Amino acid sequence: MKLATLKDGTRDGRLIVVKRDLSAFVPATAVAPTLQAALDQWDVLEPRLRALAEELESGRVRGEPLDVRALHSPLPRAYEWVDGSAYLNHVVLVRKARNAEPPATLKTDPLVYQGGSGTFLAPTQDLVLPDESWGLDFESEVAVILGDVPPGTQAKDAGRYVKLVMLCNDVTLRNLIPAELAKGFGFFQGKPSTAFSPIAITPDELGAAWKDGRVHLRLRSTLNGQVVGDTDAGPEMHFSFFDLIQHIARTRPFTAGTILGSGTVSNEDRSRGISCLAERRMIETIEQGAPRTPFMKVGDRIDIEMFGPDGTSLFGRISQKVVAG
Repeated sequence: MKLATLKDGTRDGRLIVVKRDLSAFVPATAVAPTLQAALDQWDVLEPRLRALAEELESGRVRGEPLDVRALHSPLPRAYEWVDGSAYLNHVVLVRKARNAEPPATLKTDPLVYQGGSGTFLAPTQDLVLPDESWGLDFESEVAVILGDVPPGTQAKDAGRYVKLVMLCNDVTLRNLIPAELAKGFGFFQGKPSTAFSPIAITPDELGAAWKDGRVHLRLRSTLNGQVVGDTDAGPEMHFSFFDLIQHIARTRPFTAGTILGSGTVSNEDRSRGISCLAERRMIETIEQGAPRTPFMKVGDRIDIEMFGPDGTSLFGRISQKVVAG
């Protein structure tokens, strides 16, 4: 099942069900007015949403043409947005970029941070950049939307709490982060509003690609029309989404509608490319002594997309242009 949120002038938009080929949609407001409302009663409402999706696929109900420009992120705002850093290659490279050593618990204790969740960007919304010296970077990720997660949840039981899967552009202002981290209290200004894919899908839509709490497909990042990354999101995700759920739920519960990110998808095989500019700059530093690739500037465009085995776009495309503030 594929779900999305149609812009309607309100903060939370209107819930719609989307056809598998992303060509059409039907309103789902007779079941739930918003995606958050559906998540709040997922066990009761999910079967009704699935029935509507089946009617759309079979043609028993006529859909309206889908224009992703009319969509918000599936959750235009969320109770919590927690992002991990599950790809160890990314952690190592970015730490090197800051002249910092990876933590001693790199392979045993996941890194997470809590981002701002009140003002998500739509998947085709411009990235407003007031100052290019801030070092604007994209970060291509996979994310999941959770149901109610009780405290103490173990990884072996965590799969039941993953309700939906989507993609993410975890926007970062790289040049603001070092000074924030130097204070010893994490980063804040370096993480502006995040954007998510137009479509959120139930894990069963991924078929065999959803395995062990990971999405075993490639994530494509295209910068100014050039593919800069075709990274494999599966095997090198050291901590699965199930592991990340166990980690964040160690001391407290999480409410339905919480979004959990994978962190930047990253592969040791450099031929797979990058999912953020910081990695390319670090590689340049290692090989050439200094970074040469600039961060994003006004006029640049980033596209993020994932395709199924048959070549169809699973989540729709995040497509954002950088504009001056």
